[in-house]
Amino acid sequence: MTRLTGKVAIVTGAGRGIGKRIAMDLAKAGASVVVNYAHSEQGALEIVDQIASMNGSAIAVKADISSLEGVDHLVRQAVDEFGRIDILVNNAAVDPTEDFFEVTEAFWDRVVNTNLKGAFFCAQACAREMVKLGKGKIVNISSVHGTLTMPRYAVYASTKGGINAMTRQLALDLAKFNIQVNAIAPGATEVEKLADNPLHDKEHVGSLIPLGRIGYPEDVANVVAFLTSPEADYVTGQIITVDGGSSTRLFLY
Repeated sequence: MTRLTGKVAIVTGAGRGIGKRIAMDLAKAGASVVVNYAHSEQGALEIVDQIASMNGSAIAVKADISSLEGVDHLVRQAVDEFGRIDILVNNAAVDPTEDFFEVTEAFWDRVVNTNLKGAFFCAQACAREMVKLGKGKIVNISSVHGTLTMPRYAVYASTKGGINAMTRQLALDLAKFNIQVNAIAPGATEVEKLADNPLHDKEHVGSLIPLGRIGYPEDVANVVAFLTSPEADYVTGQIITVDGGSSTRLFLY
């Protein structure tokens, strides 16, 4: 499948988890991929090597997108290497939890600056490049926490609700430039940080989900592949939930 041949994609937070799978799938579809990471250097380099092994094109770029300096560095490296940006997947996020009354300004800034500020300014910087091409695709990775959440997620849920609102707003603002902006809201998904958590019981969580299992990175990546393809050229401003049906269930019953 090479429907993205000639396209250049940036995937933030692609050194592990969902971002890693998204980067690989976009490369399989023919895109040149900028694998962004802030801390997971080994994972980012591994995905670049895997893409190279299948004759794809990718570079790893270390950049902390919670600052404008990091965003500018990431976009500049992408343009210097590949000359254009067609696709942005805003995947980078942090999700620490805290009691509402214990949230500090430093805690708030850490989560909001990465999850919301970083996504906004990555979209802005990449959209400037997409305008030059007359088209583009932006996919924001949100979360079910943007609409349905749990205790101790006040800050994280605020950022994901913001991502949903930002997605709709950018879809409106960028439509005249033929840039489609959508979001994906995953539910419980098996990634490294959950697999390493002794309190995380995959089988138990899966039993609570209507489709009977926890999500996997490929479940999200498959939807990214659609939204970044020509088949989704008339889809914009949407938040697509990928949660196995969890958000359809009233857990009192």
